[in-house]
Amino acid sequence: MIKPGKNIAIKVPSFKWAETVKFYDEKVGLRVTHKTSETVAFEFGEMTLWIDRVANQSQTDVWLELATPSPEKALKILESPERPELEKIEDGNGRWTSDPAGVVLLLRNE
Repeated sequence: MIKPGKNIAIKVPSFKWAETVKFYDEKVGLRVTHKTSETVAFEFGEMTLWIDRVANQSQTDVWLELATPSPEKALKILESPERPELEKIEDGNGRWTSDPAGVVLLLRNE
């Protein structure tokens, strides 16, 4: 079974990052839950919306988290390639992949 996870990330080019963070903070009015020089997290209903600064990137990407009891089985069900080059998963709990349109998906063990 695959279902929505708890995180959504918007990977934003450096030149648009501050403006994007300000938009979600001041215009949308989301509550900040975490902040560093490279990322800001907002409460987004039951999820967390992460706005990440990405150097040397020219466009914005949206990354989604999906929860599943077995990330390995989910890769096979989705018939999607594993994408370990994207980011290191610190706790090792999950696998990176993408959908046919190129949206990055984190398959995380619930």
